[in-house]
Amino acid sequence: MPELPEVEVVRRGLADHVLDRRIAAVTVWHPRAVRRHVAGAADFAGRLAGRTVTAARRRGKYLWLELDAGDDAILAHLGMSGQLLVADVGRAGEKHLRVRIGFDDDGPELRFVDQRTFGGLSVHPLAPAAGGGLLPEPVAHIARDPMDPLFCLDEAVAAIRRRRTGLKRALLDQTVVSGIGNIYADEALWRARLHWARPTETLTRAQGRTVLSAAAEVMAEALDQGGTSFDALYVNVNGASGYFDRSLNVYGQAGRACRRCGTPIRREPFMNRSSFSCPRCQPRPRRAHG
Repeated sequence: MPELPEVEVVRRGLADHVLDRRIAAVTVWHPRAVRRHVAGAADFAGRLAGRTVTAARRRGKYLWLELDAGDDAILAHLGMSGQLLVADVGRAGEKHLRVRIGFDDDGPELRFVDQRTFGGLSVHPLAPAAGGGLLPEPVAHIARDPMDPLFCLDEAVAAIRRRRTGLKRALLDQTVVSGIGNIYADEALWRARLHWARPTETLTRAQGRTVLSAAAEVMAEALDQGGTSFDALYVNVNGASGYFDRSLNVYGQAGRACRRCGTPIRREPFMNRSSFSCPRCQPRPRRAHG
């Protein structure tokens, strides 16, 4: 699933193409694409017609478009294969086109394309968030991410150390710190020389700061390269892929030599997924949370 850098790439593209534009009409081609909008497809389209997009925002891996009056937002769940694309009005519809949003200036329209239909769009009121600011109600519990200007490193470290779980599980907990997914957690842990199963209660404050700073660094580097794209489903609003997968040190590198010490990278099962680490640089702790 897309993580913070990939979502930020999309957010920036939306900010460049749809801000201050008035929605003329919305067409829902597949009801599953708006299933999180409980009032249904007709209500979804009706609530957007005539509204102006005023901001494209993100917190962690969550993305939304704020609407005029500042009380509602279009929340986008990209899921496994969701794409928000900007396309000329006359361009043929994509094979997996689910929602089409047209504007009254006859300029490029916004399309939601989703091959696997795990993602979707929905309209929600904005609500005060746990970490401050206003977020769409369904994601108001999401914590700030390490790239947020208002992110407090020491507060996040304290929250992680209170969790009493494995370090990677804490990094993936979006109520503790948002935006970090499986890929960038592994990369940050490698940079910090910490094993993913390290008990959070044994983590020092300095180690906590190190791993979160590493997460911010690796995500910033990924953002500079357009994010990480392993297949054609991860693209920006113009359909272009990112290239950070070429810079990954451990994720997906099982059996290859660690770039730091030369030891073969190991792959271990983790929460129905995988964790990648260096056995030498990141030794498994004697007491570990699997």
